[in-house]
Amino acid sequence: MSVDSGLYINTQTTSVPDARGYYGDFGGRFVPETLIPALEELAAAYRDAMADPAFQAELEHLQRTFTGRPTPVTFARRMTEALGGAQIYIKREDLAHTGAHKINNALGQALLAKRMGKFRVVAETGAGQHGVASATACAMLGLDCHVYMGTVDMARQKPNVFRMKLMGAEVIPVESGTQTLKDAVNDAIRDWVTNVRDTFYCLGSALGPHPYPMMVRDFQSVIGTEARAQMLELTGRLPNVAIACVGGGSNAIGLFHAFREDESVDLIGVEAGGHGVLSGEHAARFGDPTMGRPGVLHGAKTFVLQNSDGQIMNTHSISAGLDYAAIGPEHAFLRQAERAYYTSATDEEAMAALQMLSTSEGIIPALESAHAVAEVIKRAPTMPKDSIILINLSGRGDKDLDTIMRTIGDA
Repeated sequence: MSVDSGLYINTQTTSVPDARGYYGDFGGRFVPETLIPALEELAAAYRDAMADPAFQAELEHLQRTFTGRPTPVTFARRMTEALGGAQIYIKREDLAHTGAHKINNALGQALLAKRMGKFRVVAETGAGQHGVASATACAMLGLDCHVYMGTVDMARQKPNVFRMKLMGAEVIPVESGTQTLKDAVNDAIRDWVTNVRDTFYCLGSALGPHPYPMMVRDFQSVIGTEARAQMLELTGRLPNVAIACVGGGSNAIGLFHAFREDESVDLIGVEAGGHGVLSGEHAARFGDPTMGRPGVLHGAKTFVLQNSDGQIMNTHSISAGLDYAAIGPEHAFLRQAERAYYTSATDEEAMAALQMLSTSEGIIPALESAHAVAEVIKRAPTMPKDSIILINLSGRGDKDLDTIMRTIGDA
C-alpha cells in the first residue's frame, strides 16, 4: 500500500471489538439507559459513513489538504549514534496541523457530527491538544464547539486555552475533583446527556463506551498505515519495535493497529510514571499492581487506578495528556493477549529525554511524547545496530514550554 493511497481507515486487521463493543474482557457500554439510544445512533451513523465512499473521500481530502498528511518519518541519526544501538526512526505527528495526532480523530468525528446534523459539539481536553483539534475542525466545518478543561490543566496549558478561544470555541473551566482530565470528561458527558438530541460528543481518546474506542482507533489508524508503508520504503523492512506513549491511548493504538498481525514487531506502550510507581503519584495503570486493576470508568471496563474500595485514585504526571486514571480498553486487551507490552517513564526521565531529542535532532517533543523517547533511550543501547525502533512522536513541545522552563530553568 502506498503512503498516499487514500486508504486512511484501517479496520481489516482485527476482529475486535465484538458486536457488544468488547475487546476480550474489556470495553462495553456502562452508561445510563438514556444514553443507549444516542450510542446506537452514533454506531449506525459511523457504520454508514465508513461504507460511504463520499465520506471517505472527503476525509482523505481534508487530511491531505488541511491536516497535511502524510506526516513524514525522520531518521534520528545523531540520537542513534549517541545511544550506540538500534537505528531510531520517528513518525512525525508533531508536524500535523495543530501540532499533534489529535486532529486525525477530531476531524473525522466533526465530519460525522455534520453528517448527522448535529451542529453543537462538546469535547474534553487535558493537554489541550484535543481541545485545539476539536476547535480547529469545528471552525473549519462551521460547528459550535464547547470544550471542558480542568482548571489545573488550564493553568499549565495556557497557550492551548488561548488557541481554542481564538478559533471561536468556548472553554469551560472544570473545578471539581482533581480539576484535570478525568473531571473534564465527567462534565463533558453530563453536557452530552443533557443535550443529546442536538449535541455531538467528540471524545478525544480511545476510551469511553462503544463505539468510541473503535471509532477513535480507526480515525487514528492513519498513523500506523502510513508508518508501515514508510518504513518499508525507507528501510525495506518493518521495525523491530514500535513505541508510543499511552494516556488514554489514541496515538498508541493508531500506531499499533497496522502492525497487529506482524508478530516480528514488538509493540510497546509507555505510561506516565510520575514521581515513580512506588510513590503512588503517577498514572501507570498497568505498572502499579496495588492500584491498577480492572474496573469501570467513563463508560467502559478497562484497567483503572483505584483503591481497595473501588474509588478512583488521583493521578500525577508532568504531562497533562497522560494524567488519567484509566487506559483504553483495547490496550487492556492487547496486554492481556500479550500482543503489546507496557512500561513507564518518570517525570525526570521524560524531561531528560525531551532535552536529548531537542539537542540531538532539533525536535522538541511534547512532554507526553517524551515518555516514549525515554523508553527508546533505555532500550536502544541494548539492541543490535542493525535493528530498528520506530517512535510515534505524538506532538510537539510548544504547548509545554512554560512547564519545561519552570522545571529546568531558562535554557
